[in-house]
Amino acid sequence: MIENKQVDLKELEKFGSVENLNEQSITIVEHQKKNWQLAKKNFDALNSIQTKTFDFGHFHIQTQFNSERIKSSAAKTDAKSIAKRPCFLCLDNLPEEQSGLVFLNKYLILANPYPIFPVHLTISHKDHFKQEIKKYFGDMLELGKALSDFTVFYNGPKTGASAPDHFHFQAIIKNSLPIENEFENLEKHHSETLFQKDKTRILAVENYFRNFVNIVSDNKNEIEKIFHIICRALSDEPNNEPMLNILCTFEINLWRVIVFPRSKQRPSIFFSNDDRQILTSPASVEMGGILVLPREEDFKKITKKEIEEIYKEVSFDKRNFKKLVLTLKNVLK
Repeated sequence: MIENKQVDLKELEKFGSVENLNEQSITIVEHQKKNWQLAKKNFDALNSIQTKTFDFGHFHIQTQFNSERIKSSAAKTDAKSIAKRPCFLCLDNLPEEQSGLVFLNKYLILANPYPIFPVHLTISHKDHFKQEIKKYFGDMLELGKALSDFTVFYNGPKTGASAPDHFHFQAIIKNSLPIENEFENLEKHHSETLFQKDKTRILAVENYFRNFVNIVSDNKNEIEKIFHIICRALSDEPNNEPMLNILCTFEINLWRVIVFPRSKQRPSIFFSNDDRQILTSPASVEMGGILVLPREEDFKKITKKEIEEIYKEVSFDKRNFKKLVLTLKNVLK
């Protein structure tokens, strides 16, 4: 039962604020660092990670050498490989030391034991079923509202999820990603307004290596409606989840949802059999502007040219994105 993995709030308050779920979710990381050696080791290791920033004019890409992310970046996510290993997000398989916070009586908010950021959460469903956002997008919006200091994100089964067999979200502190600090400029100079009514606005952003659609609204039902329109426009078949990554935040009574349509799971350079190989598996963090590299040799050798190639290869190209934009304009007008 999910309650068996819920941390006691009296125990949790020894490590920080427990005033609300948002504060508790920050404090749970400190609790786990004290009570779980693996979490302490990997969160502490973030103090010595190496980063570089590449300037592309009106935006930046940061690379991060993080060796502990090798399990995620190189994870085998095909059905045969998944079937061979126990699910590490199922309640019965969680380590004894791992505990978390219950949300909506069906999600467990956990400290991610292989973090990219000083506060990095995994929010997993109590039941075991595949990564598929459509039915649970509303839960993502509620999560974004409850975790007001966080950016909540979703990786699809073929766009970076290392556990495509178990439904989950992740969350990090707001403004940890370059895109969040660049958005005002993108909105002014590199976007097209597709729809605007009251406090609901839909933008298409190009000239960023990663073409994306942005939804801003105070109306949850309206966002859900628009999101499902986007999914239908992207889907080859009605029952298939399109390839996408999603970022969600809530601030000043407005949700912001960024949807990155994807064309590939991994770039061709991932599969190179020579010294050109760069081991990277782009997911929401990468689409947000931080390219995580688990091998030091890749971190040292990567150039602006290869960064551009990686992003453009896994993102929607100009032709397909314009087709998506035209569809959305016609449906939403």
